[in-house]
Amino acid sequence: MIHPTAIIDSSARIDENVTIGPYAIIKADVCIGSGTTIGPYTTIENHVTIGQDCQIFQYASIGGAPQDLKFHGEKTYLKIGRGSIIREFVTINRGTGFGGGLTEVGEENYLMAYTHIAHDCKTGKGVILANNSTLAGHIEIGDYATIGGLVAIHQFVKIGDYAYIGGKSAVVKDIPPYVIAAGDRATLHGLNNVGLKRHNFQKSTLRQLKKVYRIFFRIGLTVAQAQERAKAEVEQVPEVMTFMKFIKESNRGVTR
Repeated sequence: MIHPTAIIDSSARIDENVTIGPYAIIKADVCIGSGTTIGPYTTIENHVTIGQDCQIFQYASIGGAPQDLKFHGEKTYLKIGRGSIIREFVTINRGTGFGGGLTEVGEENYLMAYTHIAHDCKTGKGVILANNSTLAGHIEIGDYATIGGLVAIHQFVKIGDYAYIGGKSAVVKDIPPYVIAAGDRATLHGLNNVGLKRHNFQKSTLRQLKKVYRIFFRIGLTVAQAQERAKAEVEQVPEVMTFMKFIKESNRGVTR
């Protein structure tokens, strides 16, 4: 299952049911789970853990040192969750000591060609990053969010669950869960109705999300005013509570 031209450090822990292609390089302190495939010419740098049943395509660079001038060679890590697909020329950097020390890609992520995930980022489950989408450092992306092609996201931005970011967008503030955002600089364009229906959200839940979205973003209220009105007028289903909590806790400010 391992091509004879692959170069593998003796300290790497590789399950017997792993396939490694020609000229791949696996460095020290790497752990690769069962069923994972490593494509030709891929480089897996130090201190990387890859879960089961992942597919990493040719020429990917996984676990490289952070592109940050404050990084001085400290021991940091990258973790990739089960069932993730990483396509050609994807780059994912390890964390930094000052940023928590860990970059984490969630389960069942789909990272298309040429995408970049910088140091200390964290993605949830089922995240899709389309071609050439780029994450700066310290970004958090929620479960089942979709990031379009050629999207650039600023450092420390948070993207909520089930959000959809349209292609060629520049995102400089937080994007709430369940919405569509697009543009340079990105603005909101309503709920991600298609995505929410595909994930089997109930019609009653969508009605409440529509109400709370209108209160926060359509009638000119401050965040504090919108919070109070939403508590009084919108049924507090879990999704509405998640939406309101995300906005209340935003540090960078929320995209409008």
